[in-house]
Amino acid sequence: MSTRVYDYERIPYLVVFEDDSAYRDTYGGVTENVVLESYLLRPKGVPSDTVIVFMHPIGGGAYLPMSNALPRAGHHVIYCNSRYRGVDSALIMEKVVQDLGACVKDARERLGYTTVILGGWSGGGALSLYYQQQAQHATVTRTPAGELPDLTALDLPAADGMMLLAAHISRHATLTEWMDPSILDEQDPTKRDPELDLYNPANPNQPPYTGEFVERYRSAQIARNRRITAWVKETLAELRASGEPLMERAFTVHGTMADPRWLDPTLDPNDRVPGRCYLGDPRIVNMGPVGLARFTTLRSWLSQWSFDDANGDGIRCAADLQVPTLVIGNLSDDACTPSHTRRLFDAVGHPDKTLRQIKGATHYYAGPQQRPYLRQAVETITAWMGERSWTAG
Repeated sequence: MSTRVYDYERIPYLVVFEDDSAYRDTYGGVTENVVLESYLLRPKGVPSDTVIVFMHPIGGGAYLPMSNALPRAGHHVIYCNSRYRGVDSALIMEKVVQDLGACVKDARERLGYTTVILGGWSGGGALSLYYQQQAQHATVTRTPAGELPDLTALDLPAADGMMLLAAHISRHATLTEWMDPSILDEQDPTKRDPELDLYNPANPNQPPYTGEFVERYRSAQIARNRRITAWVKETLAELRASGEPLMERAFTVHGTMADPRWLDPTLDPNDRVPGRCYLGDPRIVNMGPVGLARFTTLRSWLSQWSFDDANGDGIRCAADLQVPTLVIGNLSDDACTPSHTRRLFDAVGHPDKTLRQIKGATHYYAGPQQRPYLRQAVETITAWMGERSWTAG
């Protein structure tokens, strides 16, 4: 295996297409168009007809260690931001699928790549799986709120391979596993069930948690998600019944980083640091401004966060895969724990599937101490692609 390190160029470009949405859910730019900020990361002097395409629902990964290590190893990489770059408060997953389709089509038709491998990093994993499922055989004609886009009308180009890298199973399932079920009143988060409040030192349930407590806790998390969903549907119905079919409501969801796994390392065990999550102290993150679904809307909740209604379910979509798939799990990951990696791998329906786990690797491979693990992950990707003749040159 080549260990050469290449210089590479970062070429910014735009993918632009007309926005025919009935309403606008992003701000800035020319509102008649969707403008996707994209980067082509290309090793100098290394031609290729193969490109790895990354997209995350809220973007922002063009400078992550993995995105930049791959072109240094000789791979052509596109990192394309969705229209919701950095702000997911009104995000519609079906529109993100539309965005990824525009990027893949541009990579093939304008940039001339004949082979496209989807790089499903973190939250991009379930997105890539949802996209590929619909590109292979589109079935989704409306969002969970019953509105456009119609994915069957978009002619989404399918990718040739799939990589799931430190990926979780879906945004809605991850949110539910992280939700704080002790909150009894969505309008007043101080009203809590003390026996479900992980961060209350007076809670009689302390780590290591009993199986009975965890089962009760998980059931209460799903119940809270469903209560919010019921309210969302009722509110949408009331707005439509009043003659306002396009009217929206924004709302806040408190308490979305209370997974027992952060405090009890015996649950879904790996080498993560107890008492920490990928955003820092989970007790603070639980009520902080950057938690999952902290600020959202009725339609976005149904499409992005609803446990029962969201379509971007990695497990269901993986079962329909018709392309070779590589799954890499990081064994010190404090965001996507091993059960997510295993569930995704087990769900992949294509017989050509490969599972690799990187001991010591954290979610982002951040910092000098993570460079050996990043190198191991890139070598794994390079070998996997080479075995399928998806090589540069």
